[in-house]
Amino acid sequence: MQEKIIDIEVNGLKEEYSIGKVARQSNGSVLYSQGKCVILATVVMEEKAVNEPFLPLTVQYIEKAYAAAKIPGGFIKRESKPSDFETLTSRIIDRSLRPLFPEGFAYPVVITIMVLSADSEVDLQVASLHAGNSALLLSDLPIKRAISAVRIGRCDGKLLINPSLSQMQESEFDLFLVGSGEEILMIEMATNFAQESDSKGNELLEDEFIELIDSIKGEISKACKEYEEAFLPLKKEIKSIESSKDIKDLDKLIELIKDKFSSKIDMALEGLSKSERGDILDNIRQEIKDSLEDSDFAEDPLAIYQAIESVKRQKVRGQILEQRRRADGRELNEVRPITIETNILPSVHGSCLFTRGETQALATVTLGDGKDAQMYELLTERSPRTEQFMVHYNFPPFSVGEARPIGAPSRRELGHGNLAKRALTPMLIQDNSQTIRLVSEILESNGSSSMATVCAGSLALLASQVPIRDLVAGVAMGLVKEGDNYAILTDIMGLEDHDGDMDFKVAGTKNGMTAMQMDIKLGGLDLEILKEALYQAKEARLHILSLMEEAKEQIVPSTALPVSEQFTIDPSKIVHIIGKAGSTIREIIERFGVKIDLDRQSGGVKLTGDDYQKVQEAREHIETIASKEEASIPQYEIGKSYKGEIKRVMEYGLFVEMPGEYDALLHISKMAGRPIRSFKEGDIIEVKVLAQNGRKVELALPEYQEA
Repeated sequence: MQEKIIDIEVNGLKEEYSIGKVARQSNGSVLYSQGKCVILATVVMEEKAVNEPFLPLTVQYIEKAYAAAKIPGGFIKRESKPSDFETLTSRIIDRSLRPLFPEGFAYPVVITIMVLSADSEVDLQVASLHAGNSALLLSDLPIKRAISAVRIGRCDGKLLINPSLSQMQESEFDLFLVGSGEEILMIEMATNFAQESDSKGNELLEDEFIELIDSIKGEISKACKEYEEAFLPLKKEIKSIESSKDIKDLDKLIELIKDKFSSKIDMALEGLSKSERGDILDNIRQEIKDSLEDSDFAEDPLAIYQAIESVKRQKVRGQILEQRRRADGRELNEVRPITIETNILPSVHGSCLFTRGETQALATVTLGDGKDAQMYELLTERSPRTEQFMVHYNFPPFSVGEARPIGAPSRRELGHGNLAKRALTPMLIQDNSQTIRLVSEILESNGSSSMATVCAGSLALLASQVPIRDLVAGVAMGLVKEGDNYAILTDIMGLEDHDGDMDFKVAGTKNGMTAMQMDIKLGGLDLEILKEALYQAKEARLHILSLMEEAKEQIVPSTALPVSEQFTIDPSKIVHIIGKAGSTIREIIERFGVKIDLDRQSGGVKLTGDDYQKVQEAREHIETIASKEEASIPQYEIGKSYKGEIKRVMEYGLFVEMPGEYDALLHISKMAGRPIRSFKEGDIIEVKVLAQNGRKVELALPEYQEA
């Protein structure tokens, strides 16, 4: 194809697509530009389909350090394992593009999206989705539907559509929508930190959420139409492919299984535990395979698998839609039994074991100081950031009865941990001096372990005496829909997730929602059904929160909690607490077994240790040092000049050793305009005493004149 450039302006974005210029040996490729951001998106499909009942799609979102004129940090100076942001973005792109593939498509496809040039104001997730979508539309794959991504924020009551990254930092919430035509395919929502003075967070109300989606649906539809009109005329000729659903005589096999094994499958689905149900279904599958040994299907295990799954799916869905009854006997809006235990681990700062049906999460909280924060980098920012609230979600294979070793965290684990973190973060009261690590170990799983992590994590935070605005609970919702008949399911289990039409997780407080994630399998969702699902989720959330409130009253603080003591001394005494080359502070740390954080400007001292008595003794020792120094402060003549040695240069002034070995502060405001950088430690300078009040000696340079 000859190179062609297409300019599109939709939903506040000015995008440029260069087609036929790069990566021309792939099935589809595009060079996408927005501002200074440049992204390469490619699609490659294997020639041979897999003999498996799923779409073998792989999405790789990759950031190159050179895109921001950086050299990778660390010992190895090249890109290595993906960052959390890259992994989470890959998941978002996968979940958005996967519904575009036709049912039964079984050819391995790899979509690679590489950021070649970064722009600090461009939303890389929106840009990457549009780049990947255009590469698919231009490729020879059988895809003719476009998607459009929109991020919505709100600042000072004003809605923002696809705002810049700096605007999003001030937004009350982050709502990310992906749609195709009139259909919403994926939703992610999280509220942001509230002001420290606010008693409640930035929870979003259900009606408000529906209004937001309704207001933007039309814009998404218009954008999709523009993309299709721009790219489909340039699409490569579609390759001839076979569909895994086009199995010869599949309907005949389905009817055969229904006739001979229907009652056994019914029994397998009736109110058993997940493991028991799985064992019985496995036995039935083997029995069906054995009965077909002499048939034409014996050599086609995929056909047998699909036929069995089809019969099981019909029975699960039919039971829900026709009998309004679920496989485990629950009502459609019923939450499974919940038990909660807090601080069950004696050597841990805070812990909670949360069990809901056959899903069980053990959450632990470990408290540290500011130095324990996780440092990380974003491509669009020059300076590294620190993460002071970490949520690490682990899903060991034994939680679902699989005999596999535990490996590195998967994309799914990172995604679930991120969802739980986004749900809990708005309720934290920010404290820059503290680092919190919350770890969720999933010990059993049969339906929404991420929402169990939210519940367990919220209580574990309280159990470790972390101040939070309110408890947060989460619940997973499902939907089964055939024509106009539908059923909304509360607290779905794995079977209902697998055979249902929607996976919908919602977390929040009694006041509203703090986070949400939704993937729709049926190709769009009616907003009235979504509204009904939201209110059914609220009912379940309030039920779970009532049980969590009861558990909250039973919390007994852990004996492992660190003891913290905060007090102030004269800022000028901080240097004496530190001592020569840090000798005094090291001695205090070793003698009393404490951590010490000092604030030179305010004179603040924070002590942290495991032993209350030792912390109190350390405080008394520090206050004694400070008081002794006060008694030995020389008296200086007001207005007289003295020579002193600069002991320390700070951004706000100089600590000068005066005659009598007393360190006084020469503040930057009293330097007569001379810059800090013109001084260095060890210099002898002349200073004038402006005032002395007890421990405080106010200095100025001799040429300083008071206004």
